[in-house]
Amino acid sequence: MPQSSSLHVAIVMDGNGRWAGRRGLPRVAGHRAGAEAVRRTVEAAPDLGIGALTLYAFSADNWKRPASEVAALMRLFARYLRTETPRLLKNGVRLEVVGRRDRLPAPLVAAIGAAERATARGTGLRLRLAVDYSARWAIGAGVVLPDVDLLIRTGGERRLSDFLLWESAYAELHFVETMWPDFGPAELAAAVADFHARERRFGGLSEAVAG
Repeated sequence: MPQSSSLHVAIVMDGNGRWAGRRGLPRVAGHRAGAEAVRRTVEAAPDLGIGALTLYAFSADNWKRPASEVAALMRLFARYLRTETPRLLKNGVRLEVVGRRDRLPAPLVAAIGAAERATARGTGLRLRLAVDYSARWAIGAGVVLPDVDLLIRTGGERRLSDFLLWESAYAELHFVETMWPDFGPAELAAAVADFHARERRFGGLSEAVAG
């Protein structure tokens, strides 16, 4: 039975390049595998009580990567939007892209607009892709999303990397060694179960002490 969809889960999708490197593959192969992990995660989210899912797809600092990798990522984003929009429509997913658009290639900006318009009436999961995103920029521009309940980072790193800093003030943090391309419904369910096992006090006292 699906749980009530109330959680806002954010994920730093880390480890695509390392996943590919360990297999002797080019980094772009890791990004393609990562796109499959996005599909699995989006499909699993509603049954775990997730109403909003924000995925860190491309940070403002990622422009520092090799031009060939950045170009491949931009093409992959546009292709994902074009191919996944029918699936999102079918599942009632509303897609929003957050971050700057003035530095993105025109074909990607067009694909973003088309996908957002097509899914605007979705009443199920709210899927937000953070592209050319910086939390510092977003705070300065007044672009603030709803508070995050659970923030997951894959790939073994333990930092926020300029992602949803304001919104994650009281988020529960969950770090896993799993590389993003290997992340799936079981890992997402484990993170949500860990979240529900924690006591969230928001600066107050625990129930045991307060009682």
